[in-house]
Amino acid sequence: MDSRRLYSCLDQIRKHTDFRPVIGLTLGSGLNGFGDRIQCECIIPYRDIEGMPISTVAGHKGCYLFGTLDGVPIVAMQGRVHYYEGITSEEAVLPVRLMGLLGAGTIILTNACGGIREDLKPGSLMCITDHILYNVPSPLIGPNEDRLGVRFPDMSHVYDPELIRILHSAAEHSGVELKDGVYMQFSGPQYETPAEVRMARAVGADACGMSTAIEAIAASHMGLHVCGISCITNRAAGLSEVPLTHEEVSKAADRASAAFSSLVRQAVTEIAQSLQKNGK
Repeated sequence: MDSRRLYSCLDQIRKHTDFRPVIGLTLGSGLNGFGDRIQCECIIPYRDIEGMPISTVAGHKGCYLFGTLDGVPIVAMQGRVHYYEGITSEEAVLPVRLMGLLGAGTIILTNACGGIREDLKPGSLMCITDHILYNVPSPLIGPNEDRLGVRFPDMSHVYDPELIRILHSAAEHSGVELKDGVYMQFSGPQYETPAEVRMARAVGADACGMSTAIEAIAASHMGLHVCGISCITNRAAGLSEVPLTHEEVSKAADRASAAFSSLVRQAVTEIAQSLQKNGK
């Protein structure tokens, strides 16, 4: 990996703020307005960081938010970057790696995606218990940066079992139904074909999308504790008569945003309480 670029971005951020987050959060579709809940101390647009990949997708603002959420120090990515935007996997995970280097030991990844399993209908929320990376290069390809992690990292528990338990506790406390499932990342930007969805189901995927898995790999490589939540915005291709469009996906994500936001907010609180209890 290009460690010079990564650490250059880190140095530039530190010239703006010395804020040290406890939790890093990616705000995927459905959480566009979540940033308004954060008491921000500093906002840094990606475009102000030389070497930082820029979000080009509608609805992804492309900035870091530094501040507190109910007293918990967090850094949030308001808009992520994707492999399909014409960048490498390594570049796509740079923003998540930076959150870890800035001090966040726990990363909450969120996304909007298509439901494959029958009970995962639009509006459902899914706790990611594992993932499948398909047709997207690993973000770890290339020279290894030993300061971040080992050359051949174990991926047996990418999604931390304790964080999964906390997510379900947060769901119960916030009155939100949360299902478990395996997420599969395709490259995009085209939606999957019905045949690809049948393949995904056959290999054990419950939902599919165009992000998240490579970010989880990079964060896990760094030794960060990772959890993920998917907002199901549509039935995957071939499972519904309705054609898939970005506009319809965005509308469905917005309809689910209240429950999604409630769950994430409660999860941040309970994760912080757990860290404090364990002296981390």
